[in-house]
Amino acid sequence: MPQQILIIHGGDVFETYEEYLDYLRNHEFTKEYLTGRKKWRDNLQRDLGENYEVFLPQMPSAYNAKYIEWKIWFEKSFKFLEDNIILIGGSLGGLFLTKYLSENNFPVKIKAAFLIAAPHSDDYLGDFALGESLEKFSTQCSKIFLYHSKDDPMVPFSEIEKYSKLLPNTEKVIFEDKGHFNLKEFPEFVEKLKSIK
Repeated sequence: MPQQILIIHGGDVFETYEEYLDYLRNHEFTKEYLTGRKKWRDNLQRDLGENYEVFLPQMPSAYNAKYIEWKIWFEKSFKFLEDNIILIGGSLGGLFLTKYLSENNFPVKIKAAFLIAAPHSDDYLGDFALGESLEKFSTQCSKIFLYHSKDDPMVPFSEIEKYSKLLPNTEKVIFEDKGHFNLKEFPEFVEKLKSIK
């Protein structure tokens, strides 16, 4: 049976609808964006091979994300999941997984959870904002890994320490030069996933 991996991508949250419209008006388009840029997660199935099954659900309204919408969509995947799944959340996806697993029982056993460049409380997070306790999250995951890069231009590096204090039995993996992990390839992460037993 292949090792299942479920990845929740990032997104943006705005305090008002007008801020969202301003973002749409002022966001700089690039040719790379228009041609469908690939990131490491898009190649993860290929990089891991046939002993893995990688799920990449497209979460709704990623550019103006709402927690309740993501929760509804996320739960639709449950009928396909099996025990010992690995969960990965990138940026807002990491915050989403943290909030969801802190407030809800997951239907299958979680082998490991990875939070990659996840915001905690530095900026406006709307209905994704965390409660005070992450105990339920930590008790549902056999292993939790926190990934962050010191040069992340979107989520301050200090956010990893906030998670680390609330989730004391985590492994921190710190990089100097990975930015917000919008990488085409991420071989170090592929090797880490392969090492999870």
